[in-house]
Amino acid sequence: MDLEKMEQDARAAKDSRSYTDGAAFVDGRFLPVGEARVPILDWGFLRSDATYDVAHVWRGSFFRLEDHLDRFERSMEHLHLSPPYDRSEIRDILIECVRLSGLRDAYAEIICTRGIPRPGSRDPRDCENRFYAFVVPFIWIADPEKQERGLHAVIGSKQRIAPESVDPTVKNYHWLDLETGLLEAYERGGETVILVDAEDNVVEGPGFNVFAVEHGTISTPDRGVLEGITRKTIIELAAEHGMQPEARPIPAGELGQADEVFLSSTAGGVIPVTTVDGEAVDNGEPGPVTRQLRDAYWDLHDDPRFSLPVHYD
Repeated sequence: MDLEKMEQDARAAKDSRSYTDGAAFVDGRFLPVGEARVPILDWGFLRSDATYDVAHVWRGSFFRLEDHLDRFERSMEHLHLSPPYDRSEIRDILIECVRLSGLRDAYAEIICTRGIPRPGSRDPRDCENRFYAFVVPFIWIADPEKQERGLHAVIGSKQRIAPESVDPTVKNYHWLDLETGLLEAYERGGETVILVDAEDNVVEGPGFNVFAVEHGTISTPDRGVLEGITRKTIIELAAEHGMQPEARPIPAGELGQADEVFLSSTAGGVIPVTTVDGEAVDNGEPGPVTRQLRDAYWDLHDDPRFSLPVHYD
């Protein structure tokens, strides 16, 4: 791959094309995100046969990008996908998308799909795997104003897809249970949904992991969830602050009785939940543990161990 030439071509075209809404990489070239298209015969579109990962850029630097690349590689290996670019090239493509966009706070996604099979074939081994990337302005699950008062969550009636069917540690687009659950939450006056498993234990929601705080102990579901990079960060920070984090089954009925509830996501960090099914969590305000971890999470973005600055033109 002649990435240097592609970068030069993209920058030369930048004067006449707008990247202000974001930048993408499709079919070996950079282009404004509004012009990006996926082939209609790609099984990533037709069958949700794909994996992806989402990192973020904050104040001009990637946060824990290598962790996201590690997970992306594990997911592709699990699904027997092999992209046309190696890890170093993928990193460079994503950085270039950020440079082109000029965005200092951004949501950065990489995708590998099964691709398109030869005519007449239904064998996934006949597909040529495809790689895509895009960068858009930072996306919040809950904007800073909502985070100050906390989200209103609903325990959904839908069960999350069982891990025996679809491995949740492989980031995937099997979201219909999450999407229909979210619509249910809106109908019930909530702002987001938390799904359960067949044993009525809390698992996860659309784009986030779940945490509960009781008597100073922080718990998060141990099964049926994506092992989020932000989840990992919160577990590490909690241990550093002597908060005894643990992964265990959390019955849905226990969530509303907790001292604090919060969510973790690349799209917002640590997000307080102040009502569950219309009932206040404790006093109905973001709790001290949630606030402490939220501050520690954003402070960690300045740590050079986890930060990769983008060198803009």
